[in-house]
Amino acid sequence: MTILDRILATKREEVAARRAAHSVGDLDALAQSQTAPRGFKAALDAIARQDGGVNSPRYALIAEIKKASPSKGLIRADFDPPAHARAYAEGGAACLSILTDREYFQGHEDYLIAARAACDLPVIRKDFLIDPWQVAEARAIGADAILIIMAALDDVAAAEIEAAAMERGMDVLVEVHDAHELERALALRSRLIGVNNRDLRDFSVSFDRTYELVGRAPAGCTFVAESGLNTRADLDAMAEHDVRCFLIGESLMRQPDVAAATRALVG
Repeated sequence: MTILDRILATKREEVAARRAAHSVGDLDALAQSQTAPRGFKAALDAIARQDGGVNSPRYALIAEIKKASPSKGLIRADFDPPAHARAYAEGGAACLSILTDREYFQGHEDYLIAARAACDLPVIRKDFLIDPWQVAEARAIGADAILIIMAALDDVAAAEIEAAAMERGMDVLVEVHDAHELERALALRSRLIGVNNRDLRDFSVSFDRTYELVGRAPAGCTFVAESGLNTRADLDAMAEHDVRCFLIGESLMRQPDVAAATRALVG
């Protein structure tokens, strides 16, 4: 059983228990108290399409608030989602990603609520979505976007989850790992594609995943490189392949001055 298999098995049990406590109708009613979704893809595109010049390209950053991971354990002991959100915003991030998986990443829905309230950036709920019910829950806690991991879903489930998000005005980041998953992703409506450089089956990392896939998609797609990115040089290398949007968490969460580290990274 791979790491992803174990996570999904746990998630199925978790979602079944949570669905028993709150219906989709309950969650949609709670969502009425939230402000309208902030444009997640629009925020990325607004920065990535700016021409900062050859010597100072503009990079659109999805900055991740992440306490721990299965492969690295605890990442930051002094974990403070609102403070981290403000620091990322000050440093020039375009959007936030908040881990809400509890079992494997020590995340929580309250972290998303607190981080979104602390700044004006759009926020994606970073979790393993397997059921449209989770989309209703994401909007109820204020998420502006959700993540679809193609490796975790069949085509029918992916389409149902995407539809649930779009019905609620949310953006969808569709994550892929290889050419087959990209082909499946392009059958969906979202044109926000994340290429995870980390293989969720064994957690190995290779930038070649992004380099290979970015040229396979039609015009109009916004590509986001995910995982393993640590330095400005990493981002510059990606930019040579026309990738200017990035999701980065661990390397920034380990910095003593998150705002300064973010600013140095994105320029």
